[in-house]
Amino acid sequence: MSEKALSEATMLASLRDIHLPAEAAGGVSAEYAAVVGIAALASVSCVAILRFLSIKTAANMQIGPYDQTAERPGWSVDRRRVALLHRLRVENPKRYEELTGGLYQPGGGPDLKTLQEEVAGRV
Repeated sequence: MSEKALSEATMLASLRDIHLPAEAAGGVSAEYAAVVGIAALASVSCVAILRFLSIKTAANMQIGPYDQTAERPGWSVDRRRVALLHRLRVENPKRYEELTGGLYQPGGGPDLKTLQEEVAGRV
């Protein structure tokens, strides 16, 4: 055999004989640290992507003047009350404060007719 063929055969044999170490340098703690680091990076990436998508969606969902009207067909009485309360808060904050003193009490807050009169009187 020529010297070149012998060196090629030795090189091929040594390539087949490569073995990775059973444990990483640093032992099991280094492996756990790497897993925790990769998991943290993946979770931060997911949160960043979801935050970006939600901010973009929230910016598109701002209430316009049409959404503040309470005369849309198909709305329930409670939804109409909420829309009128929003509109009254924008137009007359002082009267809004007076009417909503017991808003979070059971059965509290102004009724729909009172709110309609207040908003109609301010327009």
